[in-house]
Amino acid sequence: MTRHRGGVLLAIAAYAQWGLFPLYWPLLKPAGAAEILLHRIVWSCVLAALIITVRHRWAQLRALAARPKERLHVVLAAGAMSLNWGIYIWGVNSGAVVETSLGYFITPLTTVAAGVLLWRERLSAVQWSAVGLGAAAVCVITVDYGRPPWIALALALTFTAYGAFKKSLQLPGLDGFAAETLVLVLPALAGLLALTVAGRSTFAAQGAGHSLLLVGSGLVTAGPLLCFGAAAVRIPLSTLGIILYVAPILQFVLGVTVFHEHLPAARWAGFGLIWLALVLPALRPARSSPRSGQRADPAHSGSRGA
Repeated sequence: MTRHRGGVLLAIAAYAQWGLFPLYWPLLKPAGAAEILLHRIVWSCVLAALIITVRHRWAQLRALAARPKERLHVVLAAGAMSLNWGIYIWGVNSGAVVETSLGYFITPLTTVAAGVLLWRERLSAVQWSAVGLGAAAVCVITVDYGRPPWIALALALTFTAYGAFKKSLQLPGLDGFAAETLVLVLPALAGLLALTVAGRSTFAAQGAGHSLLLVGSGLVTAGPLLCFGAAAVRIPLSTLGIILYVAPILQFVLGVTVFHEHLPAARWAGFGLIWLALVLPALRPARSSPRSGQRADPAHSGSRGA
């Protein structure tokens, strides 16, 4: 299996897991979005620390912490990740599953833009066609809402920022996941303590099953993040952005069939355009860099950016 093909499979695995997340977060009620987010960070960190210990990788994390530029990128990636998590949980538990799926339909456009602008990735004609159809669909859906889709836009921008910082770091997936959660764990613990003191914590107040589900938020978080981190250093952002459509398709299906959200005809038309874009053979590596005029080697596209 080539490095590029492995990255594609890892990205598909990550996005498929993210697409099924709307089934999990409602199970954590009556916990609010903030409490769920804090538990998600803490238990993700616990799991990451256990894996790092078993694989004897603490030395690599200490070396990372000693490099100021990479340390800054880890902090920025962690901040973008926590914002994305919080917005998504709030959106799903507020009954906006379809709008969260719109956010991840917009994300490929912002991700591809980041790849072109930051790493000078070049797209094939087929990829441009898919992106164009996606852009048209997003416009139709946005107009139909009659207001800026704030949840969708916030999800798209924070996830694109997270992917860009991950690509800049070029860290193994496990190391990046551990570093990001370690950055966030102390503020998360402080937040949980504040909720407990204020009498707003549900962790020990709703029975053992509820507590176990909150602990499980870390487990369901680890899988897709590890897959995404490993994929981001193997394939170009443009390819990563196209594969991302797997997640919002699943979220959209869940929003309509499980959560019974109403979709007017115009919104159906917009999603139809997106699905048309998905039939295009867009899963191709980014082409040559304008600086070199040579075709990018898929085996090294993650480290060179295209």
